[in-house]
Amino acid sequence: MKPKIRITLVEQKGTMGCHRGHKTGDTFDYDTERGKLCPMAMHVAFPYIDIIRYGGEPPKAKNGEIRFCCPDSDVINIFRIDVMKQEEM
Repeated sequence: MKPKIRITLVEQKGTMGCHRGHKTGDTFDYDTERGKLCPMAMHVAFPYIDIIRYGGEPPKAKNGEIRFCCPDSDVINIFRIDVMKQEEM
């Protein structure tokens, strides 16, 4: 069974608002809501998710979280990927 994945926007470092309207705290269930996530951010997220789903260990931030950022240099949304435990689903 594939692990359930949640993507959360945790921080914004750029100077402009997100073109898709994403705001800090927005959360997306990968299986059911990935179409709501900005396609540019999804493009960056996919390799991490693929690694997780095939049992690998993706790179982690210094704090141990799995993070990636939006490739738009004016926006720079920072997202966290959480692998959900059975009791959280």
